[in-house]
Amino acid sequence: MQTMRKRSVIKLIGLSALSLATLAACGKKEEPAAPAAPAPAAAAPAADKLKVSFMYVSPIGDGGWTFQHELARKAIAQKFGDKIETSMVESVPESADAERVLRDMAGQGNKLIFATSFGYQEFVQKAAADLKEVKFEHATGYKQADNVAVYDTKTFEGAYLAGIVAGSMTKTKTVGVVASVPIPEVVRNINSFVLGAQSVDPSIQAKVVWVNEWFAPPKESEAATSLINGGVDVMYQNTNSPAVLKTAEERGVYAFGKDGDMSAFAPKAHLGSAVIDWTPYYSKVVEDSLAGQWQSGNFWWGVKEGAMDLVKIADQVPQDAKDKVEKAKQGMKDGSFAVWTGPIVDNKGQEVLASGTVGDDAFLRGINFYVKGIEGAVPGAK
Repeated sequence: MQTMRKRSVIKLIGLSALSLATLAACGKKEEPAAPAAPAPAAAAPAADKLKVSFMYVSPIGDGGWTFQHELARKAIAQKFGDKIETSMVESVPESADAERVLRDMAGQGNKLIFATSFGYQEFVQKAAADLKEVKFEHATGYKQADNVAVYDTKTFEGAYLAGIVAGSMTKTKTVGVVASVPIPEVVRNINSFVLGAQSVDPSIQAKVVWVNEWFAPPKESEAATSLINGGVDVMYQNTNSPAVLKTAEERGVYAFGKDGDMSAFAPKAHLGSAVIDWTPYYSKVVEDSLAGQWQSGNFWWGVKEGAMDLVKIADQVPQDAKDKVEKAKQGMKDGSFAVWTGPIVDNKGQEVLASGTVGDDAFLRGINFYVKGIEGAVPGAK
């Protein structure tokens, strides 16, 4: 936590009454008082900085989710200069400790607080109910309040783009995903990755291994190994470390970076990174806050808004796959293409989107099934 800066106090010391009396006793004539100099004009009080704080679920060195939030924090600090002051706390568990951290941030004068993981939701709601003067922004959540907005990036668009590349590179026709926790956000990404792969080859199958944590490199590596042993030769992930990519390199298969550019961690295995850029959204929120125009809402930005992209596509990826990726990106930008467009069938053979139907936000936020071609069932789904 950043410490509060101490303000220095200037003390003006004048002659005491005793000193004046001593001078008079010495027979000194009292000189006429000089005209008083005009008092200097009071300096206009400097506008208070907007204090902004960020709470992270994993270390900033995770190379993915939290690292991208930290890059955006630094970007807005540089952009807005002395208008704002930012701070962050990393590796805060999704437990009651999160509420303590939120209240501590508010106690230090932060008026805009970003809580950057789904599991913080209830703790944000509790803190916000008591701290009405503070504006809270909760990433990937769905519960709003007068002083709580929720926001997310369309990571499923990045997953779909990665799927196109995966579909062009798999030799076993079996792709895999190392998954974190079974919430709609993650299930949506898994499905979108597979839909992207199947847009290249409809016969592609997929396997999923859950680790039930956002950041657990040993478990992520074990899950990746299990997928590879099961015949998977291209992997995606919805976890926060580069462990899956590193394991792919060790085993001679392919994988993707997730949330941040992970190409440096495993250059031979890396096929591309589905990168989030939080800077556009954070810039808008700060601008609105400085202007007194912050408002609650549910904000979901993607490729169109510059918040999502697939970068560093490997040289060995065929040009026709790269062209297909670019075409899909352009369609996402101009609205001519949507990932979730029917007909789409789940892995039990039930149609979930009719032909020509585009899944709306309510549909997308409630996905709890696997699409056709994915083995097994979503944990906890009925």
